[in-house]
Amino acid sequence: MSVHPILLCGGSGTRLWPLSRKSYPKQFVPLVGEETLFQASARRLSGPGYAAPVVLTNSDFRFIVTEQLAEAGIDPGAILIEPAGRNTAPAVLAAALWLEKTDPDGLMLVAPSDHVVPDALAFRDAVAAGVPAAEAGQLVTFGIKPAHAETGYGYLELTEDPGDFAARPLALKRFVEKPDAEQAAEMVAAGTYLWNAGIFLFSVRAILAAFRAHAPELVAPVQAAVDQGKPDLGFLRLAPEPWEQVEDISIDYAVMERAENLSVVPFAAGWSDLGGWDAVWRESRRDVRGVATAGPATALDCDDTLLRSEDAGLEIVGIGLKDIVAVAMPDAVLVADAHRAQDVKAAVAALKGKRAKQAEAFPKDHRPWGWFESLATGDRFQVKRIVVHPGAALSLQSHHHRAEHWIVVEGTAKVTIDDEVKLVTENQSVYIPLGAVHRMENPGKLPMVLIEVQTGSYLGEDDIIRYEDVYARGQGAKG
Repeated sequence: MSVHPILLCGGSGTRLWPLSRKSYPKQFVPLVGEETLFQASARRLSGPGYAAPVVLTNSDFRFIVTEQLAEAGIDPGAILIEPAGRNTAPAVLAAALWLEKTDPDGLMLVAPSDHVVPDALAFRDAVAAGVPAAEAGQLVTFGIKPAHAETGYGYLELTEDPGDFAARPLALKRFVEKPDAEQAAEMVAAGTYLWNAGIFLFSVRAILAAFRAHAPELVAPVQAAVDQGKPDLGFLRLAPEPWEQVEDISIDYAVMERAENLSVVPFAAGWSDLGGWDAVWRESRRDVRGVATAGPATALDCDDTLLRSEDAGLEIVGIGLKDIVAVAMPDAVLVADAHRAQDVKAAVAALKGKRAKQAEAFPKDHRPWGWFESLATGDRFQVKRIVVHPGAALSLQSHHHRAEHWIVVEGTAKVTIDDEVKLVTENQSVYIPLGAVHRMENPGKLPMVLIEVQTGSYLGEDDIIRYEDVYARGQGAKG
């Protein structure tokens, strides 16, 4: 029997701002190691005994998902597009209802796509240890051996001492909400509590029966969203109308805390959800003074500090720091006491309150054809760097309010302007008048880079009228 990985990757990860933002959250970033968290998660849940992964994400991330899976050499089984975020219960239910049509006797391994598990083999062994219980109809969750008294996680209380924490199904007594520091210390000392990793293993039949028994109000609208879903370039877009009626609720609240057929498999080989910069520091390679650096960063006489620059041209220097997190991006810098890493989420809320674009928008705007970033802006002009993947093409489009100059600096662009199509090579430029119908393509085998100079009365990304698009996007900034 194959295990179907269900990868959830729709979260925003605001506690890792400014690197993780709503427009490009932490699962798509190489926070620890060379691969992104999403790629590492997909690779961890692959190999003999595993089916192709089913991915739950949103419309903005759908092409990032396919691009990163392709880079990792993994073919997805299905990518379900949620019309809006509704938490984990509806997402898991949608995946189960989709699998019911193709493998109703299969097993589902539900996992967030933004966790770090250094020992992938040990994790797969833990999954294998839980398979017999899942095949017998149990809802299996995975509990992490606590490394410290963490207040940012929920806990699982066991009915017995886990002993050596060997991977085997144990009985679950209850779920415990995120505790305060005193409660967390008491639970860790007791030895019968595990961190709730939010990872689950169960059969399609068992989880559907659990939803029908404990959260029946979710079943009809999610079933309708799946049944009325429309294929779109290899994705399945869940129907938005019934999805709007679905409650925003986690699988813990909807099902797990109400079910009785529960088992827990302990896992002690290392895990982190990277829920804050303090967790990133713990998972990073540190020197003898506890200093972790990434990118062009220099630490002088620092202790237990994280210095990270995400721009090759931006050097960050720390002098005499202790217990500090400093993260530099081209458009924002975070400096925080490491013990207050969880307060970064409050900082993002404050930025939203003052309508700072840095609160949610990433400096690089990723699109299915590549990405762009703004280099300079003025009242009536904007300069961008645009990178187009080999073989990719922007939509055939026009603008009401701006004209554009394109200067190719790497590669060759195939440019359409109204009825004229021509090749523009490195060091050549082309002018697109206001209102002209135009398109840019990369016919080469290497990324094509150009500098775009926009001039006009309005330079917003929503000033786009699409006529043709190989990615089947609609109108609007991203479509």
